[in-house]
Amino acid sequence: MAQRINLVEQEAQIRLLEKLKNHSGNPSFMALRPADSAETSVAWKMALENKNTPTGLILSRQGIKDLPTKGASSRYQEALASEKGGYLVKEVENPDVVLVANGSEVATLVAASEILEAKNGLKVNIASVISEGVFRLQSKEYQQSVIPKNKPLFGLTAGLPVNLEGLVGDAGKVFGLDHFGYSAPANILDEKFGFTGEKVSQQVLAYLKTV
Repeated sequence: MAQRINLVEQEAQIRLLEKLKNHSGNPSFMALRPADSAETSVAWKMALENKNTPTGLILSRQGIKDLPTKGASSRYQEALASEKGGYLVKEVENPDVVLVANGSEVATLVAASEILEAKNGLKVNIASVISEGVFRLQSKEYQQSVIPKNKPLFGLTAGLPVNLEGLVGDAGKVFGLDHFGYSAPANILDEKFGFTGEKVSQQVLAYLKTV
């Protein structure tokens, strides 16, 4: 049965289920929040192939464009890396900061990174973590290659900050929401609450001044 949920008040609860182990010692739930249509196709594939636990897909009601590709391959081929729970949708050598998100916020990070690179000369990596539970099942080496602990880490979520705090760690920064209930077109709410490329780039710069 499909059920629509409100992101802010229930996403954190759903993601906590990934941290709960079943009697086999495996995560008892798989929560997937894709960033674009390509990741959504991969998420559906993961759900169909998951025979061991329930799966929850956390989808957006917004019209979201596909993320830009990194190379010559198709966006879907690149999105297949999300089967590992998280991967880099934007990658440069020796980044100054690594931005972390899932869902529609990944596109906002892409917009913010363009500003940070053009105006501030920063080198930026972006990680799309569709499922922290699945990501944590990967090798420590792989996790470190996506979210290196020796780099400044900035997370963006339209939900509670706790959704990403486990990924960015104590030294990282998460910009999120601790309230809900406002009603307006998505672009107006994004502007009001700071979820635009320009405003997120300012948040990242403010964070980098503290590290």
